[in-house]
Amino acid sequence: MTTSTKPYLLRALYEWCVDNSQTPHIVAWVNEHTRVPMQYVRDNEIVLNIGPAASPNVSIDDEWIHFSARFGGVAHEIWIPVGHVVSIFARESGEGMGFEVEPWQPESAPTNKSDTPPDGDTPKKKGLKLVK
Repeated sequence: MTTSTKPYLLRALYEWCVDNSQTPHIVAWVNEHTRVPMQYVRDNEIVLNIGPAASPNVSIDDEWIHFSARFGGVAHEIWIPVGHVVSIFARESGEGMGFEVEPWQPESAPTNKSDTPPDGDTPKKKGLKLVK
């Protein structure tokens, strides 16, 4: 099985935007596996500035886009499955690329804990449940 080209293309277009002094933005499809401030979601999508000035700690790995951002002065940890990215584009020129949504599947979740959102925010995994 080959790996998806999507995270590689996202990283390349992000770097292209930054190298050309443009501001990278992503449009992401939002569901229960996406951690974003819900008051900014419209029609199950959110547009996010992932440029270095707004999100200096952005991480785009093979499964997740993660960064800290401020919305209305309040800090939020953002977690978006790579498959949920609808597009990445430069705000100034509109140049970018669109993608098919690939809904995140918990059974395909990475086992490396550092690659997933913090406990309590990870999608439910099959296994034992604590019942009180």
